[in-house]
Amino acid sequence: MAGTDRTAAIMAGGPAIVLVEPQLGENIGMVARAMANFGLSDLRIVNPRDGWPNEKAVAAASRADHVIEAARVFDRVEDAIADLSFVLATTARPRYSTKAVRGPDEANADLRVRMEAGQGCGILFGRERFGLSNEEVDLADEIVTFPVNPAFASLNIAQAVLLMSYEWMRSGTPFGGRPRFFAPDMAPADKSDLFRLFEHLEGALEGTGYFFPPEKRDTMIHNLRNMLTRAQFSEPEIRALRGVIRALTRAGQTQ
Repeated sequence: MAGTDRTAAIMAGGPAIVLVEPQLGENIGMVARAMANFGLSDLRIVNPRDGWPNEKAVAAASRADHVIEAARVFDRVEDAIADLSFVLATTARPRYSTKAVRGPDEANADLRVRMEAGQGCGILFGRERFGLSNEEVDLADEIVTFPVNPAFASLNIAQAVLLMSYEWMRSGTPFGGRPRFFAPDMAPADKSDLFRLFEHLEGALEGTGYFFPPEKRDTMIHNLRNMLTRAQFSEPEIRALRGVIRALTRAGQTQ
């Protein structure tokens, strides 16, 4: 569509867009173009199949060079979101997770408030063929799903990013769905702090025989991580919890 004003300042910022194991460079480029259309600029790519940088991505980005050139590549989802404190996972499939599920308008209104309060936020998008795994959804705080035709709920990555990017920009306009009065009492901790809590607690429980029988270990870990993520602990709260775990571990060793 024509109508681009070449003299206008480039809008930048917004939540991080995290693509998990994208297959095609063209899709990454179209994601960058969608982000640029609506003022997003933080693109993070986890383990792209065809490597990075990618000439096909540059071509498909249609001059969204500032997004492509600033894109960062990570080996793991955990690394890509470690500096964020609030993360959404996009999915078209019902999950057995107990996380809150929002539509794109409500989710972006909440993101806007959180980011204006200084929180780092991001949105996970899954693979072209099967989206995000349950384990990856476990790393997020909430789920976003789109109000699509249930008989044909197939969106490609660029379409999904476009929808979320559009709602992000719309949330910044007057009466765009933002709550009038809301401010989190305590900012959630970065995901890196939460991941260390996971490792600390699971390591402590491992030595107690908690994960029994062995075939239920993955399900038990899934449930624990869901509970801990849903709480949205602050960094001081996580430090306090890790202190509790250390104290209990020492007490168990002296008995």
